[in-house]
Amino acid sequence: MAGHVFVHIGLPKTGTSYLQAIAWPGRAQLRDAGVLLPGARKSDHLFASMIVRDDPGVLRRGAGASEAWSRILADASSFDGDVLISHEFFCAASAQQAQRMVAELAPAEVHLIITTRDPLGLLTSSWQESLKNKATTPLADYGRTESDDPRDVWDWRSLDLGLVIDRWAPSVPAERLHLIAPSPAGSTREELWERFCSVLGISPDTCDTSRGFANSSMGVVEAETLRRVNERLTGFNNARARGVWLRSFLADERLVPRKGEPFWPAADQVEDARARGARAVAKVRAAAYDVIGEVDLLLVPDDLPPRRHPDSVTEAEVADVALDLVATLLGDLQRRSERTPAPADPPTRLARLRQAIKGV
Repeated sequence: MAGHVFVHIGLPKTGTSYLQAIAWPGRAQLRDAGVLLPGARKSDHLFASMIVRDDPGVLRRGAGASEAWSRILADASSFDGDVLISHEFFCAASAQQAQRMVAELAPAEVHLIITTRDPLGLLTSSWQESLKNKATTPLADYGRTESDDPRDVWDWRSLDLGLVIDRWAPSVPAERLHLIAPSPAGSTREELWERFCSVLGISPDTCDTSRGFANSSMGVVEAETLRRVNERLTGFNNARARGVWLRSFLADERLVPRKGEPFWPAADQVEDARARGARAVAKVRAAAYDVIGEVDLLLVPDDLPPRRHPDSVTEAEVADVALDLVATLLGDLQRRSERTPAPADPPTRLARLRQAIKGV
């Protein structure tokens, strides 16, 4: 059985994809360093999070998805070393589900890793992520609730560090909850990986960090344009279609590179995020958690630079982005057609007759 199991539970939009994009290609190197990524593939960790959270949607994820948690447990029980389980949706689990997960990993010593970010940045980034998953909710209506449902991951339930700590902290001793604070402004993106490795007890050089990528943000006009496109979309109802076409093809590869203006939510949403950050910091300071970095960086600053709100986006601005998209997509189609060999002309009537005579 594994000696230590490190469960990286999120939060969403805190560099989790970046860390996973380094760890999975370096799976063999991690194992050589004594850390196992269990399961058959990366998606097993997503499916495991769904099973832990009692999400019946896992049954629609294809053959073998519903056995992902069993595979992870079996791999962990047969490995003589440390184990890393990582998916940001674990953080939405209820307190009972968290305790059950930790119990099922026994007798291994379970450690929790929480990567963090200030709540205002989380709110705006998670709204963008929801748009990449075909959501149509305006920013003014986003983040207004705290769901009681563990299946809800784009909600303050999983974005509010204080709420996540309330549910997960009782499942392990305080010193086994490792909280990675945001890196200071100007830090290299590798610093998050270095901090993560310090918790795992391995060298950052174990894996090739060039494989990691950071999710970049859309500008205010680009985000609002995508939201309106979503309102007219039909299809793209499964996770793979949304991931390939909305998140990667449209948002990350065509809207993000426009480098549009950053934005803020409404003033009352900013104040709500500020209050959530202050409560989370007070909770962390009052406990004996292992904090890597400066916890004050979780606070939303009192003075913020002026930024637009998506409600200020005009029809003309949306039309401009949409026209550029049409032109870009036409160029994409032309280049794709040039790479695809043209079909051979159908044989003429005389050629078909000759072929028939040869076959006699």
